[in-house]
Amino acid sequence: MDRYDRLNQLGAQNPLPASPDEAVLERVANPCDAPYMVRLVAPEFTSICPVTGQPDFAHLVVDYSPKDWIVESKAFKLFLGSYRNHGDFHEACTTGIGQRLVREIDPLWLRIGGYWYPRGGIPIDVFYQHGTPPEGLWIPDQGVPPYRGRG
Repeated sequence: MDRYDRLNQLGAQNPLPASPDEAVLERVANPCDAPYMVRLVAPEFTSICPVTGQPDFAHLVVDYSPKDWIVESKAFKLFLGSYRNHGDFHEACTTGIGQRLVREIDPLWLRIGGYWYPRGGIPIDVFYQHGTPPEGLWIPDQGVPPYRGRG
């Protein structure tokens, strides 16, 4: 079986899933045999506050070192888009994305930084990590400066 046989979203028109639980995270066989890191960045992530119904915005950075699988990027984009109408706190959104990726692709190591924009005057940054980075893996800083407001 070809490593791309089970991709149903790539190259097709797909509506946003109604919820993260309904989203399908497709994966592709890891094309490399040396340890390396993949970075996925979503600078305009959106979810909904479960109390007020107001939109919340974050800059997400996902870093992972694949074992057998990599996440297919269009499927990942649709998965993140499914949060647009999903009500949950920043902590649950950020850690939930990381945990779902761990379940689907079983990476050697994964970390996610959720850099949330302020609501009520307080920015909230949420971090989740799974596993230990492979020895010698180059892991750059996530590159998101602390929130400084207008200052």
